[in-house]
Amino acid sequence: MSRAPTPDRLVLLGSKGGPALRPGGPWPSSSLLRIGGRNIVVDCGLGVTRGLADAGLSLKALDLIFITHLHSDHVLELGPLIHTAWTAGLSTQVGVFGPPGTDHHWQHFCQAMEFDIEIRIADEGRPDIRELVSIVEFGEGEVVEQRGLKVMALRVDHPPVVDCFALRFEHGGKSVAFSADTAFFPPLARFAEGADILVHEAMLEEGIERLVAKTGNGARLRDHLLASHSFAEEAGRIAGDAGVKRLVLNHLIPADDPEIGEADWTAAVRKTWSGDLTIARDGLVVELA
Repeated sequence: MSRAPTPDRLVLLGSKGGPALRPGGPWPSSSLLRIGGRNIVVDCGLGVTRGLADAGLSLKALDLIFITHLHSDHVLELGPLIHTAWTAGLSTQVGVFGPPGTDHHWQHFCQAMEFDIEIRIADEGRPDIRELVSIVEFGEGEVVEQRGLKVMALRVDHPPVVDCFALRFEHGGKSVAFSADTAFFPPLARFAEGADILVHEAMLEEGIERLVAKTGNGARLRDHLLASHSFAEEAGRIAGDAGVKRLVLNHLIPADDPEIGEADWTAAVRKTWSGDLTIARDGLVVELA
């Protein structure tokens, strides 16, 4: 009996903003988008490999990886993900799309792992991992169009990072947009217009002071958060202006504050958004009808 095809869906593998890990807390940013038969990983924060395995994806089926920007909570596990897939039997090409600097990141990972790579090729007969990965660095506009999948990029406002890109994936009349990390950025509404799902980062004002106190670096960290990220209410405003079908709040700041729960996120975004809403948590599946 043939197995039914896996339905299109979004799996939120890591839901927190920022690279720090705390006991029992969520993992940094990564998502799995299954659309048009493609397995697409969006961002590779720490924990992405474990998240994909827990989501039931065979790492040998790794297909496409997109990196929105080179902050560590979005790219730290890019190399380890591909290397782990390789040791699990990956033998087909993986396309990696990222901003300028992505190839530099990958090449230096391979240099750091040169001993392991060379000895596994010689001892275990594996293909050369460096020949299995193609890196495409992109800017604003069309990133790729292949096999019915179209991917577009929009540069967003995430200072001091210049090359940070929202991404929009389209296939067969379905569309999913990711805000990436960004301050409130009105042009994002047009970019995400009519999307089935908008995955937008979100921040809660009442948690910022406790987060700053816990993390350290005081005023400098606070200034960065306020200049470079969006409040939940602002994410709701973008979703409303874009007319999307569902808003998913992700890259939550703070994501591991015991005094903040899903009701607090919902109350904040309901000031500006009355449509379908999902608050991210690690492993949550959102069906793409």
